[in-house]
Amino acid sequence: MAKKSKGNRIQVILECTEHKQTGLPGTSRYVTQKNRKNTPDRMELKKFNPVLKKYTVHKEIK
Repeated sequence: MAKKSKGNRIQVILECTEHKQTGLPGTSRYVTQKNRKNTPDRMELKKFNPVLKKYTVHKEIK
């Protein structure tokens, strides 16, 4: 049986923006939730990138 959704909360994937430009193998992605009603735009958070070993901006991807 399908799980009922809890209102406006949806699961989103955040991907590092700086990692693509470096050309290094692998990706830095995080999974989180957001309230679609409060934040209809795409999220941007500073998260740790273990490959680059520093905090970078991660943007929401589709």
